[in-house]
Amino acid sequence: MLLDAALAYARHGIPVLPVHTPAADGGCSCARLPCDRPGKHPRLRRGLSDASLDPRRITLWWSRWPDANVGLRTGVIMDVADVDSAAGWHGLHHLLGDAIPAGPRVRTGGGGWHLWFAPTGYGNRVRLLPGVDWRGAGGYVLAPPSRHACGRAYVWETRPGGALPTGPAVLRALVAGPPPLPPRPRTPLAHPDRYAAAALDAESGRVARAPVGARNDTLNRAAFALGRLVGAGLIDAGTVARELTLAARHAGLGRVEIRRTIHSGLTAGRRQPADPGLH
Repeated sequence: MLLDAALAYARHGIPVLPVHTPAADGGCSCARLPCDRPGKHPRLRRGLSDASLDPRRITLWWSRWPDANVGLRTGVIMDVADVDSAAGWHGLHHLLGDAIPAGPRVRTGGGGWHLWFAPTGYGNRVRLLPGVDWRGAGGYVLAPPSRHACGRAYVWETRPGGALPTGPAVLRALVAGPPPLPPRPRTPLAHPDRYAAAALDAESGRVARAPVGARNDTLNRAAFALGRLVGAGLIDAGTVARELTLAARHAGLGRVEIRRTIHSGLTAGRRQPADPGLH
């Protein structure tokens, strides 16, 4: 049943990935103790990056893990408003003036809803509204008939059919976020070592708090930014690797993925060193 569903989603152009399975005791097939996202994180070493449309690969995955939950990459065929509470539902209704566009809707195993929209081109947005996250480019969601840690399955309330609805302008504006601030004039750094230490602390914090679906990208961006400071001689590469590794482990990334991503980001950043005297 899970394999059939995964193959059906792939036939409709949605990249699929196998996700860990919740255990009857509330644990997770990943065997981490504790697991803070039982049944919700990818089984694949490279996570979302390995999501596929290839039926042979998908069949191989579910032959190996027949009870794997089904993850769908967002931002390709659809974006998803992930509503996880009654407050989120009411907030979305209030934002849209009780005019939520008709479209595919999933009742999640946790008691929330997934509302499918046409892709916006934007990435994930955590706490778009209280109780509402947005899954766009670089994200994923669980899909029916996946199972939640509480034991309930994800089910369709309204199945896909025809073109997906475009999010209303007020919703798209919220997903887009505020426009970027104009660049500040470049001024000499008074304390380059303090600047580098603050940058390391800020980037490590972003990695540690990164949501599922954006963790690897956040880690890569952090490693690149700090790699530029390494290239400028403002901070030691070993210190950066150690702190980012701790942050990424806290976020739930695997050892191999962490090591590869940090190495790639640091290497790229060192090739474009920051100006050590200006910011």
